[in-house]
Amino acid sequence: MTGHTTLEQALGYQFRDAALLERALTHRSHSARHNERLEFLGDSVLNFVVASLLFRRFTKIDEGDLSRVRASLVKQSSLADIAQRLALSQHLRLGEGELKSGGFRRPSILADALEAIFGAIFIDAGFDAVQKVIADQYAPMLAGIDPKTLGKDAKTLLQEVLQGRGYELPAYRVLATHGAAHDQMFEVECAIPVLSIAVSASGGSRRAAEQSAATLALAALKAVTPAKRSGGRARAHKSTQLSLPVAVVQESK
Repeated sequence: MTGHTTLEQALGYQFRDAALLERALTHRSHSARHNERLEFLGDSVLNFVVASLLFRRFTKIDEGDLSRVRASLVKQSSLADIAQRLALSQHLRLGEGELKSGGFRRPSILADALEAIFGAIFIDAGFDAVQKVIADQYAPMLAGIDPKTLGKDAKTLLQEVLQGRGYELPAYRVLATHGAAHDQMFEVECAIPVLSIAVSASGGSRRAAEQSAATLALAALKAVTPAKRSGGRARAHKSTQLSLPVAVVQESK
């Protein structure tokens, strides 16, 4: 066994070459022999394995939807979630500066290390071994995803829901801007007049505020009875005016 027995147990894989795992866990701030080459390899292996898993699991969705779902599953935040489940932060080898700044909690470092581990397993035992590890780690995610919505932003989802119910698209307008020019906050309203829904949200850019407002509007729609289509036009079964809190999203412009 290596010095990372608990990590290997969580992965369901024991390394033959312990040095490979050690390198996969080594950030560039710690040593010149760091994990970036392994990360490069692991990223490619991960994308292929996840693509294969999705291709076999979801037989009726097209290439565009498969690409969108894969992108959501292999993005930094998804990888960081898996890394946290594995308690990967306890095993990272970081330089003194990264340790002091909390680098062991940084999503980018966790995600990169996980990809490096996948690359290391590929070198250590080949494709079948790493495919099994990735499939096992992604099993909980795959069991609960909806391929029709995963990876879509809130504005897109809101548009699709409204169109599906026969309503006009929502209207967005900037209510106010706050702060200095280099650090502004935008307050944006998302309105669906036919349903008497009007919600507002704030963000560090207009796009961020619109996305946050759309999220609130989607929540508001759940309180409205779906309309029945009649004569080519849909009418709300019940008009509901909802008072929702202002959401604040920080995002670079």
